[in-house]
Order: sequence, then structure tokens, then C-alpha cells
Amino acid sequence: MILKSRLSLSILLAFCIATTASAQTKLKTGMWRGTLTNESKHQLPFNFEVTNVGSKQQITIINSTEHYKVPGVTTKGDSVFIKMPLFDSEFRLKLTGDNLTGNWIRHLGDHDSALPFAATPNTPWRFFKNPEKPKFDITGRWAAVFGEGTDGRDELVGEFKQTGNRLTGTFLTTTGDDRYLEGSVSGDMMYLSCFDGCHAFIFSAKIKDAKTLVDGENYSGFSAFTKWTAVKNVNAKLPDAYGLTAMKPGVKKIAFSFPDINGKKVSLTDARFKNKVVIVQILGSWCPNCMDETNFIINSGYYKKYHPKGVEVVGLAYERTTDFKKSQKTVAQLKDHFKVPYPLLITGYTPGKGDPQKSLPQLAGFMGFPTTIIIDKKGNVRKIHTGFNGPGTGKHYTEFIVEFDKLTEDLLAEKS
Repeated sequence: MILKSRLSLSILLAFCIATTASAQTKLKTGMWRGTLTNESKHQLPFNFEVTNVGSKQQITIINSTEHYKVPGVTTKGDSVFIKMPLFDSEFRLKLTGDNLTGNWIRHLGDHDSALPFAATPNTPWRFFKNPEKPKFDITGRWAAVFGEGTDGRDELVGEFKQTGNRLTGTFLTTTGDDRYLEGSVSGDMMYLSCFDGCHAFIFSAKIKDAKTLVDGENYSGFSAFTKWTAVKNVNAKLPDAYGLTAMKPGVKKIAFSFPDINGKKVSLTDARFKNKVVIVQILGSWCPNCMDETNFIINSGYYKKYHPKGVEVVGLAYERTTDFKKSQKTVAQLKDHFKVPYPLLITGYTPGKGDPQKSLPQLAGFMGFPTTIIIDKKGNVRKIHTGFNGPGTGKHYTEFIVEFDKLTEDLLAEKS
């Protein structure tokens, strides 16, 4: 009788300990503020929301109007692991009281890089709990110059929307946009940041007057730093995205043969592409703008609308490693996340060292990711679009959709 009582007591005690341990690893629900600290000790803030989904928890990273769901939250003791759905990165954290500390880790092919991370619950503000009253409203389009000197300068277009202290917007570049930026205007200073599992950006500048931004600083990723300035200019624009990358003189066709994620070789000479309009995506699973383009093809209705009419799409993946199995894992993650119905090919080349040019020697040059090659029914390259301005760019994105649909319709109407 005593033995049974002691055994029952032991089982009850073990259950209570397990239940308590489980309770201790639950994150507080609601809005959190997280900060990444880069190598120069500057903090990049962003917000995320923790919610309960059944017996599990998920976080939603918030950048302006983008709410990026991350269901991969697991706990063990006081450890918290958050696996990002894309970009092969993760958080390895410790829960102390209600707060989180640890590292954000990016797997970069041949090595890992880590940034310190900390987060506090019940914190809905991003840069300032009580910002100063804004001295200026910087809503509008801006011509921005990043870098210094004649060779190191990049001309960008800034698009900002200010409501009181709250500031949202993005920067458009020749190879894409900086996606959804969010921040504040406090006094005569502006601040913007973004974190999406790959992009880790923070921008700041002094607002000299309603038409001039000076002393700009941009911290990106682990250690990159760029100075910038901007002037308000309603007519600011980038070069034509169809005029930046071209075929070599006299060359009309492009050729490749790469394996898909199952190892099966795919070439443009395959029967599935004959007499079809073909969209070739040059992408990488590490590239946020490539993800925006893939999302456009799949979820805007483009593929569903035009594939039955004679459009084929194929993606050429340039991963951070030449190891097929490692690339297979990251490309499969991309394919599963977006439920991509068309082939994604693993080129075996990396995005750097001139590899894209080596793998596609018919191109006269290559500027960046993503790049989209549009091929007509006769197999001739008709257009090459450099970069991709996604939904974070507002009307620029909607204008692109109209333009791309028109191009597709025109090519489908041609005889093969």
C-alpha cells in the first residue's frame, strides 16, 4: 500500500515537473520587439506577433503591410528554435523569464554566420516608444544616391509614406526593391528597417528640409555599410528594366541542360517547350526578390491563366553552394513553400564569381537576381527583364503586372 502510494506520488510529481517545464517554454502571445545586433554594434529592430495555433505556437513577422507567417517554432526546456520557411536561416534562442536571447543564424553554403538577437514581449513599438513630433512630412518619391565616388555610386528611387510618426516605404534598384520597410520619423530624423529571414536592413537619415535628406546611413546584413543622400523628385525613375541585360550580337536563342530537384535533366529542346512561350526565371532560394517574382507567377494568377494558353515556366537556381544535395534541400524548400508546379533546375553554379555568365554564355552580360528571359514560340529570346519590383513597391508592381500580361498576350497571339 505504501509502495503504491509512493509510486503514485512519483508519477504525479513527474507529471507536474513536465507540465511546469512545458509551460515555461511557452512564449507570451501578442506583439514583440526583436533586435539584431550587427558587427558594428548597431541594432536593427523589427516586430513580430506570437499566436497559439492549436497546441503549437507560431510567429508572424511584420514589415509594413506584409505579415510573414513562421510556423516552425519548437521548444525544448528553456530553448526556443525558430526555423524560417525560406532563405535557409533560423533562430536558436533561450527563454529567460519572458524574454528571448540568442542568435539568428544564416547557412551560407560553406559556412554559417550569426548575429546576436534579443526580444521582449508586450512591445508594439519599433524604433521609439515615444518619438518626437515630426518636423517634416517626407511622403513622396525621392532620387537617392547610395555610396560615394564616381564608381561606387548607385542611383535608387525611394518611395515613402508618412502618417504622423509612422513611416513606410521602400527603395527601388535596378535589380529589385528593398521590399517592405517600416519605421518612424522623430523630430528631424527618419528611420526604416526590414527583416524577412534574409533581408536585414536599417536606414536612417537627417531630414534637412521637406525636400532634402542628408547624412544617410544604411546597414545591411552582418557588416555592410553605405552612406546615402536623397532629394525629393516626383520624376525620379530607374533605367528600363528590359534594356539592362541583352543577348550577344547575332545570337537569338539560349540553351541549357540542368537537372531538376529529382536529378532529371531538363532542356529547352524538350517537347514540353516546343511552340510555347517560355518564361525562364534566373533565381536563387536565398533571394527575396526572386521569391516575390515566384509568388507573382504562382499566386497572382499568372501561371493559372496563361499555362493553359501555351506558356511554360522554368526556374534556374543558382545556390550558394555547388553541392547538389545541399542545393536540392534549399530548392525543394522553395518549391514546397510556393507549391511551384513547373520545374526548378539546379544549375550547379553559384550566384557569384561570374557563374551565371559562364553557365549561360549566350548572354552579353548579367547584372543580378532575379533576371527573367522571355522566349517566343520559335525559341527566340524576345525580352530580358532585370530585377523585380514586388508588391512592396505599390503601383510599380501593379504597373508591371499589366505590362507583363500584355507582353504575354502579344507573344501568344503570334504564329509559331
